[in-house]
Amino acid sequence: MATTPDLEKRAILAAAVDDSDAQPAPASPPRSRIRPWLFVLVGALVVLSIGATSHRCFADTSLFTTTHGVSRAGGHAHQHGIKPQAVNSRSPTTSATTSAAAPSRTVLKTFEVAQPVLMPDGPAESDGSTRDRKDYTPELCSVLLMRHDFAWSYNAPFVGNYTPPSCDFNRVVLNFSVVSQGRQFDRLAIMYFGDTEVWRTSTAEPTSPPGISWIYLKDMTEYLYFWKSPQKLIFDLGNLIDDKYTGIFNTTMTAIFYKADVETDQAPPSDLIIPISSRHSASNSVSLFVLPAENATNTISLPRNIRRAVFSVSANGQATEEFWWSNVLQSDVSTFNKTAGELPGLSPFREVQVLIDGQLAGVQWPFPVIFTGGVVPSLHRPIVGIHAFDLREHEIDITPFLPLLCDGQQHTFTIRVAGLDVAGDSSSTSAALTESVNESWYVTGKLFLWLDDDPSSITTGSAPSVNLSPPTIVVTRAVTTDVNGTNETLTYTTSVQRALKITTADLRTQNSSAFSSPSPATWSQSLTYTNRGRVTDFGFTQINDMLIKGTDRATLPSSHPHPHHQPDYTATYAYPLFCNSTYAVSPQGNLSISAFLRQGKEVSVAGPSVFPSGLEAFSGKGGSGKGLVRRLETSKEGTAEFRQTGDGKASSGWGEARQVFWFGVAGEGGKEGEELYFREVEAVNGTVVGDVKRLAGRRVEVDVPGLRGGGKGVVSVGATEYA
Repeated sequence: MATTPDLEKRAILAAAVDDSDAQPAPASPPRSRIRPWLFVLVGALVVLSIGATSHRCFADTSLFTTTHGVSRAGGHAHQHGIKPQAVNSRSPTTSATTSAAAPSRTVLKTFEVAQPVLMPDGPAESDGSTRDRKDYTPELCSVLLMRHDFAWSYNAPFVGNYTPPSCDFNRVVLNFSVVSQGRQFDRLAIMYFGDTEVWRTSTAEPTSPPGISWIYLKDMTEYLYFWKSPQKLIFDLGNLIDDKYTGIFNTTMTAIFYKADVETDQAPPSDLIIPISSRHSASNSVSLFVLPAENATNTISLPRNIRRAVFSVSANGQATEEFWWSNVLQSDVSTFNKTAGELPGLSPFREVQVLIDGQLAGVQWPFPVIFTGGVVPSLHRPIVGIHAFDLREHEIDITPFLPLLCDGQQHTFTIRVAGLDVAGDSSSTSAALTESVNESWYVTGKLFLWLDDDPSSITTGSAPSVNLSPPTIVVTRAVTTDVNGTNETLTYTTSVQRALKITTADLRTQNSSAFSSPSPATWSQSLTYTNRGRVTDFGFTQINDMLIKGTDRATLPSSHPHPHHQPDYTATYAYPLFCNSTYAVSPQGNLSISAFLRQGKEVSVAGPSVFPSGLEAFSGKGGSGKGLVRRLETSKEGTAEFRQTGDGKASSGWGEARQVFWFGVAGEGGKEGEELYFREVEAVNGTVVGDVKRLAGRRVEVDVPGLRGGGKGVVSVGATEYA
């Protein structure tokens, strides 16, 4: 935990950020990637001086009592739409950050680069900017789910009643549109159907008028189980409005329903979805577990005729855990107490664990989402970070546990988050997993269940065999001092390897042909993690170079020639991250912050994934995406800086970022093969200066305002389906 600031720093902070009386709970301790109280002070000064360029690292965590909050007054009633209700909500806290804004004559359109989604008229980019067929405008079947302004929305989610439309549909896409202007932090938001989380997103930081806007299209077909019947919809986006933080998030969310013949290896929508959550929807509250304060456990009984089961987990760190990947070993938290203050500890490694009846069933090594105020806000304007608008869930196939879960008895499902604690003294190179983590992790889970056609069928088999060894963990650390004996540098490394395999040898159904003969089912994971960290300049500069790699495999029961048979599932992934951040204050009090950030993601998926991959946007009549390996590669890097005079009366900043995104079908050795979507986009100081897109086909021109003298960027768009 961070050290308590002295009285002088407290006085400055109180004068700068005086909204603590608005918080429903005590403030979390200050948190930053390297120097907690200094970043708290920086965040306060930056907000006061420009209402614009600070970052999550620098944010005052006394503001972290916002959550995916939500709003008290509902949206507008609509046919097949939402009937708003006024509610009170139990809602935990989420991170906040100072906002970043630059004067602009037009609304700043922010966006996340992501693979296209399938719309009724063909593939469309996730921000709606490029459509496959502009000459075709189908009559849409849609439902207005929410139109709401999130202003003072702590503990007040939007709550409404969804009614299915009368049209026939087998696919659903969400259109989430937001505008905002003024000064505001980025906020986390979560959408629920009843007690079940169905989408997690976050906001961009607004600018001064005319502000910002964004659109995100989200394929939600995997939730047909919910869309086919009336639901209570809860959307939680906590926000704070006062004389300093003026940004209101004006939101509109519409569901688009249509029917399309799509052939991919994505699993068909499940027959049943069961939440693993705190289950507070009956009181119109959010159903979130907050770790480590709460016990994320549900005890439930399941149907006995399950033929496949997948547990999906949604988890991300907030407050002192938002930058978990930059934490130091617990033995080193006090290294720079005399200069920069106490560092956050329990290592830069986190593991999200899923347990069934106390037995580890699978893990997630989380993707390090960096929100739009993270590191330096101008890194993310207008190109937001990877998954900032769409925080993804991780799939864990628990089919090998079906002989146990289908016995008609109650079983416990638990989500835990683990860090590392060094064994022995500070010279030790060994560490062990610990359930002790800092505040806070927001987690939920759910069970996707596919049932046998015969409701009287019972799935049986041998108890799962669990091949699990403790992870291999190696840590190193070294401290150097200056001539006066003051700690000057800290170098540390963390390496983790883990493998697990869970098997049932003879899964079968008693009264059905789904897999009436004994069939094996297996879930295995193999993961590696490395993080090389270096803190220099007496705690004022930090570098982290991290890489997470993993392979998940599910061998599913064979049932040839039964139509329910699906191929095996395999996902391989890599999450590289490099961050170099420096903070300095001159004797005159002049402040300087600079950072370089590079982050990437590589994913290949084969077989029946629960969630859409993007391949369905290119597969339809005349083409098939079955048997293909879906491949995504993206890398985003940027440099940003912020400067401010000691009196806080003058400030300046700049930022530039570039992202390359490739999506398609994997070729030899799992590398790039058939390209379906490509984008390379570059922005400087909030303006797009280069943008090249390819969407499987012909070329078109689009405006790129940042090109000198105005100009056109190249976009390739195609109406052809992948065959």
